Amino acid sequence: MDPQTPLDTLCRIILRAKEYEAQVPSDYDEGEDAENIDGEDGEALSVLDDDVNDGVEEELRAAIDDLAEDQQAELLAFCWVGQGTYDASDWDEAISEATDEIRSGDVVDQFLEMPMLASVLESGMAAFDLSCDGVGDLS
Repeated sequence: MDPQTPLDTLCRIILRAKEYEAQVPSDYDEGEDAENIDGEDGEALSVLDDDVNDGVEEELRAAIDDLAEDQQAELLAFCWVGQGTYDASDWDEAISEATDEIRSGDVVDQFLEMPMLASVLESGMAAFDLSCDGVGDLS
């Protein structure tokens, strides 16, 4: 299968999604065990110590938003295959449903709210023997 979206674009989205997911703040520090991870000043330490870099979210948003509608649908269908919502053999159905979904709402927020976006996208692509190995920064 040859995707409509260039492989390097898909891989750039995966890379940005990994960076974005790595910095999404965790609510772990608000749980029962917060007192077990106190910092020197008595306040609970966050699981992720780095400040959230708005630039990564902006780059991910721009990369998804810059895709044509059919490419956004393809991206969503890859994610659904990666999540197990659809099987690779149901690709035409996944694309049709994804196209309807893309036309009905704010797709960028939907992608950013998707748990493990990078992983499910990679898994969906792998179902079609597509990989980012050797592509740009991901080699």
